[in-house]
Amino acid sequence: MKNSITASIEFDFKGERFAPSLNIDIDPHMQSMGKLPDFHGLIATANNIGIYSYEYEMLLAEEIKITDAKGLIKDYIVDGVLDSEAFRIAWQEHKALQEIQTVIDNNINIDELKQHPEFIQILLDVYKAGQDNPLQNEDQDTHESF
Repeated sequence: MKNSITASIEFDFKGERFAPSLNIDIDPHMQSMGKLPDFHGLIATANNIGIYSYEYEMLLAEEIKITDAKGLIKDYIVDGVLDSEAFRIAWQEHKALQEIQTVIDNNINIDELKQHPEFIQILLDVYKAGQDNPLQNEDQDTHESF
């Protein structure tokens, strides 16, 4: 599922009204950084606003408005404001479920994982536990099979 938004901001500078905006594909940022990017900085860079300028300071003083959301992210926007922490958690869980579904597809015959919510929760808990305490490569050969 592709996540994208349009981030816009309005501010006044030297008696003139500015309204820069930027279409942003969210997924590459989430995949590389594990969090949302600095929207103010992206908008400034895309609109040739120097980050060491008074114009940038004026831009930073205003709230970013999010529109045209597509994908999972649209569920975390209320009145143009993004709940970034809730989206980050949901995105990571969605990514984990995709990875889990791939493992299931390769190993057992469950076509639609969504039909088994209890199993999903168990697998997510195991996935999260593995993130907190990953097995080392040399340890993988020493574990007994069930």
